[in-house]
Amino acid sequence: MERKVFALGDIVQMKKPHPCGSNEMEIIRMGMDIRIKCTGCQHSVLIPRAKFEKNMKKVLRSAEAEERQE
Repeated sequence: MERKVFALGDIVQMKKPHPCGSNEMEIIRMGMDIRIKCTGCQHSVLIPRAKFEKNMKKVLRSAEAEERQE
């Protein structure tokens, strides 16, 4: 299985939406655990990396691509 590629600052789409209705999350901390922040209500959640990789659908906006445009 191919490993998903993501980086700090990326906006990712999760399989299940957050209770506020948004399914877009921003990666704000990376390590053994990953902290993501809901782009809708700004609530942050710390989850294990394995669970994050399983529940992440795709990267919507890459932080690297946005830096190159500026």
